[in-house]
Amino acid sequence: MKYTHFISDLYNADALVSRFAISGKPTEYHVMFQVTRRNMPFSEQLAHIQGAFKEFNTTRITEAKPVFVRYFLSDANNQIEILQKSLNNTPCAVSIVEQPPLNGAKVAMLCVFYTDFDVESSHDAFIVKHNGYSHIWNTYLHSSLGASEDQTRKLIGDYVELLRRHNVTLADNCMRTWFFVQDIDTNYGGMVKARREAFEAEGLNINTHYIASTGIGGGHADAKCSVVLDAYAIKGIKSEQIQYLHAKNNFNRTSDYGVTFERGTAIHYGDRAHVIISGTASIDNKGEVVFPGDVNRQADRMLENVSALLSEAKATISDVASVIIYLRDPADYANIKAWADYRLPDVPKVFVLGKVCRQDWLIEMECEAIIGETNSEFSDF
Repeated sequence: MKYTHFISDLYNADALVSRFAISGKPTEYHVMFQVTRRNMPFSEQLAHIQGAFKEFNTTRITEAKPVFVRYFLSDANNQIEILQKSLNNTPCAVSIVEQPPLNGAKVAMLCVFYTDFDVESSHDAFIVKHNGYSHIWNTYLHSSLGASEDQTRKLIGDYVELLRRHNVTLADNCMRTWFFVQDIDTNYGGMVKARREAFEAEGLNINTHYIASTGIGGGHADAKCSVVLDAYAIKGIKSEQIQYLHAKNNFNRTSDYGVTFERGTAIHYGDRAHVIISGTASIDNKGEVVFPGDVNRQADRMLENVSALLSEAKATISDVASVIIYLRDPADYANIKAWADYRLPDVPKVFVLGKVCRQDWLIEMECEAIIGETNSEFSDF
C-alpha cells in the first residue's frame, strides 16, 4: 500500500490517501478528507471539503472515479438539508451518518475511488461493474416506523427483496453491513434480535456463516429513525472466493454472546484480495472486555485483535487502506489521536463519536486492507 498526503491548494481541507495498484489492473484509492479551518459554519466546511474532493479527483487521480462516499456529520438534523442539496447528480453511493468528527470539525468524508469500471443505472442501488463482477452498494436505508427491532426487521426485509431483484441473495452475495443505531445503549438489543431472526430466515446461522458488520452508535436526521443500514454485495462472486476470518486465539464466536456477524471477511480475486475487518474492540477469546476503564490499553488490544484477523488473510497493518476509529467518550480523542498517529501514522483515518455496543468498551475500529495475490482459479478484480 502506498500512502500520501494531499493538501488542497484552493480549499481549507486536506486528506490522507492510500493507493493500491497493479500494473495493467484497476487501481484503488481510499481517501479521508478533513477540513483544516474548523471555525467555519457547516455550509462552508462542506463546500471546502467537497471542493477539495473535486480538486483531488480532477488534478491527482484523473483516471479514477468515486464509487463510495461516507459523510460523518456533527449535527445531522441541522445539516442534512444543506448536504442533500449539494448531492445532486453525485455519481457514487453516498452514506450519511451523524457521528461527530472528534477533531472539532462539523463534517469529514471518506471516499473510495476505482479506475476501469462501468456504472450500471439502477433506481435502487449504485452498481459498479468490471470483469464479470457487479459491486452493489446500498446506503442510508432507514425507516421511522416502530422501535429499533421493528425498523431493523423492515430494513433487512426490504434489502433482501432488493437483492432478489438483482438476482443475488443475502447469504451468498452480501459481504458487508453497517448498522448505525441511535441511542445504542437503549436500541441495540432490538436491532440484534431482529437481525438474528432475519438472518436465520435467510439461512445465516452458526452452521453456515454471517456477514462482516459494524453495529455502532450513529444517528439519522430524523430522531424517529433508530437504525440506519448501509450494505455492500457482489454479484458474480463464488463461495470459494470468500474466506471468513476467526482468529480463534483472540476471539470467541460472536454467536456465543447472541450477536450475528463475522469478525472479518477476505474476498479473493485472481489479482488481489479485499480484507474487510468488522468493528473490533478490546475483547478476549471468552468474549470478555479486556482492560475496562483504560482506553490506551484497550486500543492496544483492539489493534492486536485486528492484526490477528488480518494475519489470517495473509495481510498486515501495512496493507490497510482506511480506518474508522470510534470513541465512546470525546475526552479520549487527544490521547487516542496521539496513539494512532504513532501506530497508524500514514493510514487514512478518522476519529468519530460512536458509542460501542457495550458500555465498558471505550474504543472500536474497523478497517479494510488490500493485498496482491496471484490465483488462476479466480477472475481478476
